[in-house]
Amino acid sequence: MQPLRNDPVLAEIVEAHGPLELSAADEPFERLVVSIVNQQLSTAAASSIRERLFARHEITPESLIRADDESLREAGLSGQKIEYVRNAARAFRDRGLTRATFEGMTDEEVVDELTAIRGVGAWTAKTFLMFGLGREDVFPVEDLGIRNGMRHLYGEGMSREEMVERAKAWRPYRSVACLYVWHAYDDARARDSAKKSA
Repeated sequence: MQPLRNDPVLAEIVEAHGPLELSAADEPFERLVVSIVNQQLSTAAASSIRERLFARHEITPESLIRADDESLREAGLSGQKIEYVRNAARAFRDRGLTRATFEGMTDEEVVDELTAIRGVGAWTAKTFLMFGLGREDVFPVEDLGIRNGMRHLYGEGMSREEMVERAKAWRPYRSVACLYVWHAYDDARARDSAKKSA
């Protein structure tokens, strides 16, 4: 992880948090569903919906294709998210997508494969690369937490283009760098919250 330690700002965070690692999810389809559920939701809201969804349904393509709309709504999915989850389920079933399928693809090929599914955009595909497949060199600049974290660490006026350029120095561990950026931003928000409540 030397590229991360070569960045003086990130090096301090690495030192504070110690080693962080990514690992592939046990079930790729399940992880894609998690990414879809997480779209445009707060961490707390997404977690609550995931818990209800996973308690009510087996998270497999066939199960979610068969699932009753009302049951999915009761778990907290909007009509749009129900459509997106079903689109992903049909794609996995009809294209025979498995872990082995993705292991033979480059990051760009995985993104292309997934974003061909209606409801799966670049953010969802990149988070799947990171947390579904454990790919270590992904930079999801589309993520609000990453953008907020980068601006907190490197300057409020930082553009997306500048973030992408800055992250090039972290190759081939940009995904791992993102874990540290998220931690740093969470730490900063926790400190701000503590100050306000003091």
